[in-house]
Amino acid sequence: MTATQTHADELRAVARHLGRRRFLTATGAAAALAFAVNLPAAGTAAAAELDARRITDDPFTLGVASGDPLPGSVLLWTRLAPRPYETGGGLPAGGRVTVQWELAHDERFRRGVRRGTALAHPEFDHTVHVEVDHLAPGRVYFYRFRAGAWTSPVGRTLTAPAPGADNTRLKLAAVSCQAYHDGYFTAYRHLADEDLDVVFHLGDYLYEYAVNAVGGARAYTDRVLPGVFDRETTTLDDYRLRYALYKSDPDLIAAHAAHPFVVTWDDHETENNYAGDTPENDVPPEEFLIRRAAAYRAYWENQPLRRPQRPRGPDMRLYRRLRFGRLAQFDVLDTRQYRSDQAYGDGWQVPGPESEDPARTLTGAAQERWLIDGWRDSRALWNVLPQQVVLSERRNVPTSAFKLSMDSWDGYPASRQRVLAGAQAAGVENLMVLTGDVHVAYGLDIKADFRDPGSRTLGTEIVTTSISSGKNGTQRPSNHADLTRANPHLKFYDGRRGYVTVALGRDSARADFRTVSAVTTPGAPVATAASFVTEAGDPGLTPA
Repeated sequence: MTATQTHADELRAVARHLGRRRFLTATGAAAALAFAVNLPAAGTAAAAELDARRITDDPFTLGVASGDPLPGSVLLWTRLAPRPYETGGGLPAGGRVTVQWELAHDERFRRGVRRGTALAHPEFDHTVHVEVDHLAPGRVYFYRFRAGAWTSPVGRTLTAPAPGADNTRLKLAAVSCQAYHDGYFTAYRHLADEDLDVVFHLGDYLYEYAVNAVGGARAYTDRVLPGVFDRETTTLDDYRLRYALYKSDPDLIAAHAAHPFVVTWDDHETENNYAGDTPENDVPPEEFLIRRAAAYRAYWENQPLRRPQRPRGPDMRLYRRLRFGRLAQFDVLDTRQYRSDQAYGDGWQVPGPESEDPARTLTGAAQERWLIDGWRDSRALWNVLPQQVVLSERRNVPTSAFKLSMDSWDGYPASRQRVLAGAQAAGVENLMVLTGDVHVAYGLDIKADFRDPGSRTLGTEIVTTSISSGKNGTQRPSNHADLTRANPHLKFYDGRRGYVTVALGRDSARADFRTVSAVTTPGAPVATAASFVTEAGDPGLTPA
């Protein structure tokens, strides 16, 4: 029996007894069960069609997006929400809407490529996912949507190079952790102006925590946010509304319109530090699975993801592989859905038999095999691993009494060792790990033995700081000296907000750590805090 089948049975069992307990209403339980099976269901076919000409307010308030570039295909996304801070987005309940889409070579759409229509289903909160196929590889395209009299903003996207293409350049950005209540998304405005091929979002696209009337640290004086945001997200409507709040941010809208995104989640898209079907808080796993189902559904609805990623109840296959010619292979991980529960109650703990148990896993066995098998088959120069939590060891003090984070790979050292051994066995010479989660920027050398600074360097880890989480941050913490002495493989640290760009080439890769001076006030400038290079065939970071 698969995990999906097991979880569906658990959902049905708990719904029979849940009623209005705690955070979940009976209606919410029914909705959870409705999408535990395939959707759109019979209700979709029976849903009345809403004449788009009846939409009197701009429905494209949340912008447009694209994602997961393939050699001959792009994925286009939008959502119809004329009043995004209301349940249902301000559209009549139950009505599906026909949306037109266009793809062109130029921003003014004088050289059209493809056009068509798609249905915005109420079951999917009037989101639209269009997979446009049979396109030329390695090309930039522009796209837009129409609904009735309204036209969306224009987005820019691209297709990946052909599988055997001998491409010589790829520039990406990595971002993570964008707590709305901690500050403005200023870094995204600067990201929109970067010359990039693709953006990797490494998790914590939203946070489940309440956002008050003034937007927390944003301290609005020109608006009042409705009370629907001033509570923790637990139901499907809660998560959908929270995405509406985040995606209405103009800086995030600009970044999505400028570049295709490849997304993966971490914990806050559902609940802080959950592990598999184990919640952070003391609730039954079966009850948590209904919350997880709501979170996963809202995630897919609001991200530029393809059909294979559409969830079934509380299960969603998010790990996947993207190739950019012969230059790079990207193996996007999910280190949250399949992991063992954190050892020693989570947090920073002294490692021991519980955390070092060989049976513990961060990826689950199936994803681990998929990753290592993919490396064996890879013909790419750079094998890049976009994922969530820090892979390299991080001791908190340079003494034998050090502690490690039980939520990161340090809490799953056997799992880490199996993955790194798999990379070595597959002959991966240029391994690069992209990481988020920790709200600071790191540059790290991945060592064969982190306890031996002289051991072989297996790859590099580039950790991006947060977009806004942690508020303004500080360049150096008070324990910076301890961190660098405890971890000689740590080559760079910066605790301010921002993102990182990585330019992959045939001879080397360059990482530029970009930071903004503040996020609690809008409009801060961006600067490059540091730049590092790793040479092809000779892993390890050196200042550029």
